[in-house]
Amino acid sequence: MKIDNASKADYLALIEIWEKSVRATHDFLPEENIKTLKPLILEHYFDAVDLRVAKNDSDNIIGFIGVSEGNVEMLFISPDSRNSGVGSLLLKNAIEYQSASKVDVNEQNPDAIGFYKHLGFQVFDRSPLDGQGNPFPLLHMEIGKI
Repeated sequence: MKIDNASKADYLALIEIWEKSVRATHDFLPEENIKTLKPLILEHYFDAVDLRVAKNDSDNIIGFIGVSEGNVEMLFISPDSRNSGVGSLLLKNAIEYQSASKVDVNEQNPDAIGFYKHLGFQVFDRSPLDGQGNPFPLLHMEIGKI
């Protein structure tokens, strides 16, 4: 496995991974929200972050991370590659090379919360709404924060 910078040519593969991952892990998210978010991510959010991709030995993208100003804004892994170390590799790389130290996690996603806690992140605050103003509470986490 290797980490590379993402390019615009990767965006269609990334949005496919995003959608498959969201459907596998965000069962609280209604279909309408997924349909609303997908074009925003593809047309705006990918360009707003420093995107890195994880590629397998066949050079296929199997996950990605986006960081902006020290915040992990997106981390999604292909469902076929979950629990294989891809997320940990991407996050550790982002901490080391992109100065990532914070992340917001949906409170209804206990697997993600556990993942970040396992890698040293701690909850320091909570918001009752997500970034789009929807009633999906966010836990604000920071590495090493107690």
